[in-house]
Amino acid sequence: MIRSFRLLTPLLSAAKPLRSFACSSSPAREPPPHASFTEEKSTPPPSSLSITPKTPLFLRKPSHAAPLSEVWKWHDWAKDLASSVEDSSSPKNEDSLDSVLLLRELKWLIEDSIESDYHPVITRTETSHDDGEKSVSLRASLEELYELWRQRIEKRRPFQYVVGCEHWRDLVLCVEEGVLIPRPETELIVDMVEEVVTRDGWFKRGVWADLGTGSGAIAIGVARVLGGCGGRVIATDLSPVAISVAGNNVKRYGLEGMIEVREGSWFEPLRELEGKLVGIVSNPPYIPSDDIPGLQAEVGRHEPRLALDGGVDGTDSLLHLCDGASRMLSSGGFFAFETNGDKQSKMIVDYMTSDLKVSFSDVKIVSDFAGIGRFVTGFRL
Repeated sequence: MIRSFRLLTPLLSAAKPLRSFACSSSPAREPPPHASFTEEKSTPPPSSLSITPKTPLFLRKPSHAAPLSEVWKWHDWAKDLASSVEDSSSPKNEDSLDSVLLLRELKWLIEDSIESDYHPVITRTETSHDDGEKSVSLRASLEELYELWRQRIEKRRPFQYVVGCEHWRDLVLCVEEGVLIPRPETELIVDMVEEVVTRDGWFKRGVWADLGTGSGAIAIGVARVLGGCGGRVIATDLSPVAISVAGNNVKRYGLEGMIEVREGSWFEPLRELEGKLVGIVSNPPYIPSDDIPGLQAEVGRHEPRLALDGGVDGTDSLLHLCDGASRMLSSGGFFAFETNGDKQSKMIVDYMTSDLKVSFSDVKIVSDFAGIGRFVTGFRL
């Protein structure tokens, strides 16, 4: 099963790239190579020992059961609730729920929470007269499934938080409240890194930094690109929840030997590496503070403000990254930063080619899937 959200919602706009709640151009549902899909939880760094990552629905054991007739009742109720958003008397606007998308999400919720043998029966594509008396194995109780679907529609809780995971590139990443949900546009940062390391093997053998790692998506993507050539990635984040979740995702993909997760703000956990990094990547907070209230409900109400709010014009963290990159990168080192779009990218390029012109070369803007100038890349002189 492929989960493709990109075709279901508008692509991110330059002005407010998080308004359209885009998700990944997803991989297949089968466990990806080298990932250990068990309920075992990773041990977070010492400063985050009190935080235990939540287990996504699809990784839970099927420890619940219910008569199929009761599951049918839940499914019919969930479909009716999803369809009811189209019947709302309020005028439809950019932030309205889409019943078509909700029905697809309901299908995915069934896949993640109910044993696969029962999927056709629950959706009634394959039924017989006596099926209603069968007992169905569930990874969540029916009570929890009712509550999860209410949260999705009535509270606008992001679907990724409901099921506890996001499909991104060829990964299935655990996510939860307190951790930014990785977007498909950010996948391009890994593609840029792959292009650089393919061109010059030096980048495969050095130390990379993923700053503001969140779920660990970029760090894991970069580590897989580096392969077993001696390179490694250090992923930093100020949020203890993000550190815990990122560490769990790193462990699930068996990359503990290549990725080290460190808690702290931006470059602070990397002081011993000043002038030694071969690459820096980051998707920092870049939404102007005044735009936060206007974000889509799933984003503004639920995703961490720490990962969204970039200050008055959205460039506070980006400018800090630019200054830090001039100190931390080795000569010839590469950087790739995600921004809010064309205008903000131009501001960052102007800053790096004027105030920091003695530090960087080949600074340029790279477009995202929609042709918006989403990224700034370049090299340390």
